[in-house]
Amino acid sequence: MIKRVHMTAGVVLAAVIVLSGCGATKSDEAKSTPQPASTAGRSDSGGKQSSHPTAPSTPTASASVTAAPPLKDGTAVLTRCADTDDPYATVAVRNPNGRQGVFAVKISYKNANGFTMAETYDQVPVPAKSKTKVRVAVASAGPVDQIARCEVDPRATAVR
Repeated sequence: MIKRVHMTAGVVLAAVIVLSGCGATKSDEAKSTPQPASTAGRSDSGGKQSSHPTAPSTPTASASVTAAPPLKDGTAVLTRCADTDDPYATVAVRNPNGRQGVFAVKISYKNANGFTMAETYDQVPVPAKSKTKVRVAVASAGPVDQIARCEVDPRATAVR
C-alpha cells in the first residue's frame, strides 16, 4: 500500500511517477513501499510518516447579508387644509433617515362641531434626509363644504 507523502516542490514529479504506479501491478505494490525523495514529513517515531499542510488553512469569506437598520418614523405637518375651492389637503412629510423611505400619513377632516367626518391615509415616498409635499384628495371625506379644519398625525410612520 502506498503511503501519503508530504512533498516539496522539488519532488513533485518523482511523487507523481511513484503514486501513478508507472506500470506497477497490484502484486508489485504489495511487495514494495516507495521511499520518499526527502525526509520532509517524517517523524522519529519508528519511521512513520505524517502529513502536514504546507500552509495553515485560512477561512474563506462567506457572503453575508446584513439587514439595514429599521427606518425611523418621520414627521408630518399640515400646510393647507381642503376647502371647496381646492378639495385637497397638503402635507409636508420629512424623512430623518439616511436612505429613502415610504411613510404613512393620516389626515382627519373635522366639521364645525369637531366631529371627525372622515380620515384618509396615504403612503408617501421621501428621499433621504429630505422633505416632500403631498396633496391628498378629500373625495371620500363627504361634503367638502362642511370641512371646518384638518388635522394631521404629526408622526409619519415608516412603512418601508
